[in-house]
Amino acid sequence: MKFLTILLSLSLLVMVNGVIAEGGNAMIDDGKTVKFDYTLTVEGQIVDTSEGKEPLGYVQGSGTIIPGLEKQMVGLKPGDSKKITVVSKDAYGDINPELFQEVPKTIFPPDLEIKPGMMVPLQNNDGKPIPAIVTEIKEETVVFNFNHPLAGKDLLFDVKVVEVK
Repeated sequence: MKFLTILLSLSLLVMVNGVIAEGGNAMIDDGKTVKFDYTLTVEGQIVDTSEGKEPLGYVQGSGTIIPGLEKQMVGLKPGDSKKITVVSKDAYGDINPELFQEVPKTIFPPDLEIKPGMMVPLQNNDGKPIPAIVTEIKEETVVFNFNHPLAGKDLLFDVKVVEVK
């Protein structure tokens, strides 16, 4: 009977150690494939969420998510939740004054009503679309901001890790 108790204790210890080791391997680190749910809040307003959608997936260290978020995900495991603040320079960067440009009103169709705050899809020299926000309308020109809409803003992520492989 004592032999059976020792054998069961050893089996339980091996199982527990195996689970601990397996959980340790499931920690977010470079090269791991990660899926997580998130809510992104900027200036007190929710601007994006995965709620009701598939979790966001990425490979840690690949640079496919913003650097400040990726850096603070290291070490998290499936089931972990964390509030992560990413300062603007580690997100979409600070506002670059050189990315404000004036363009003549004459390049737009006459029936297009342009207003401040409006996002206008323009094209770069290669024909690729680039979003531009109207910041000011002058008599002969329109001033556009070509910075990312979240440039200069700190981001608050509420994340929950779903999977790490």
